[in-house]
Amino acid sequence: MSDSREEIRRLHGGFGRWRDLDFAGRAAALCDIADGIEARGGELSRLMAREMGKPVSQGLAEAEKCARVCRYYAEHGGVMLADESLDGGKAVHEPLGVILAIMPWNFPLWQVFRFAAPALMAGNTVLLKHASLVPGCARAIGEIIAGASGRDDLLLPVFVRGEETEELAADPRVRAVTFTGSTETGRRIAATAGRHLKKSVLELGGSDPYLVLKDADIGSAARICAEARMVNGGQSCIAAKRFVVHEAVHNEFVARLAEELSAYVPGDPLDPQTKLGPMAEVRLRDELHEQVVESAEAGAEVLLGGKLLDGSYYPATLLTGVRPGMRVFDEETFGPVAAVVKAESEDEGLRLANLSVFGLGAAVFSRDEDRALRLARQLEAGTVAINAQVVSDPRLPFGGIKDSGWGRELGVHGIREFVNVKTIRGV
Repeated sequence: MSDSREEIRRLHGGFGRWRDLDFAGRAAALCDIADGIEARGGELSRLMAREMGKPVSQGLAEAEKCARVCRYYAEHGGVMLADESLDGGKAVHEPLGVILAIMPWNFPLWQVFRFAAPALMAGNTVLLKHASLVPGCARAIGEIIAGASGRDDLLLPVFVRGEETEELAADPRVRAVTFTGSTETGRRIAATAGRHLKKSVLELGGSDPYLVLKDADIGSAARICAEARMVNGGQSCIAAKRFVVHEAVHNEFVARLAEELSAYVPGDPLDPQTKLGPMAEVRLRDELHEQVVESAEAGAEVLLGGKLLDGSYYPATLLTGVRPGMRVFDEETFGPVAAVVKAESEDEGLRLANLSVFGLGAAVFSRDEDRALRLARQLEAGTVAINAQVVSDPRLPFGGIKDSGWGRELGVHGIREFVNVKTIRGV
């Protein structure tokens, strides 16, 4: 841990100087960082393809989104954190200090920058403990930020084992923790942060339900649902996972969805034409296959895919006849597996959609906007899309409820998670 203590020391010292820089100075640095990301976009996309299997076309889009979030907070962060005049005083927003960010491999750039851009704009510094699968991405992020800002004390990656992370969180110079990953690990991170009285933001797993009503545009719904399920090869917390479909349109939807999923053919992630790359590890592919096999043994029908392929590849897979109690219904499926659940009515569809320990994202498809909005308010999730897939957006708060975590990233809510809202009376 000696190297990590040195990184914390540098970040703690850098915090004092960074905090004293005004919003305009921080915004200029964020814009330079955005330029640095864009300049290395092709290189970064190939790096992601080699380290965790993301197709280069998706990796390039991820890099571009990271540049956008930096520019968004450069433009709007100062307004979001401006002093507020209140009856009897003022509320001012001050940074906390060094924030420990424990990040996953599936979106190795975006997961970092969607936190780091607002955190840096607020005046904090970042200790990055990235996933062991993507060390090159972690180094590249540190290089880009140091090179663009001219400072080597704003964001520093550390390479430690998972069990050493608790020591990082316990350091008194680390003032808060943010984590994106599995619910099981999130519980441990939350317990560690709680023991040391550190603020935490957790974005954990999801089993996002997409509710398809009988008045939905089935062709459009099937296309969107396929895209939402297959994003990053299905290895996404907010990928669509359970499709709860009214029985009146069930068969048509299944046929359309199977057609859409068939277009996702496994291929070389370094090929710009590839839409479905390998899974990040053989272990993860095998765990996913076990969920499919055990659900089929419990009565689900495998209409598409469901066979082991060479390497860590897994085909686009479609299961129907899925019910509560099956693993693909109850658990998060982290890969290219779509589970269709038939509902006899709108009310039953809503019940099945909410019948989950998770609450990250959800969607509803209907031609009736009022009906869709009413159901969106009843779906238990942090984000609900109407006739669209769930995506994170720099402008909008993002996060979950229940076993999907707590706290928010992005939007004005995200930038205010890691600040001290200080009250000053008598002014």
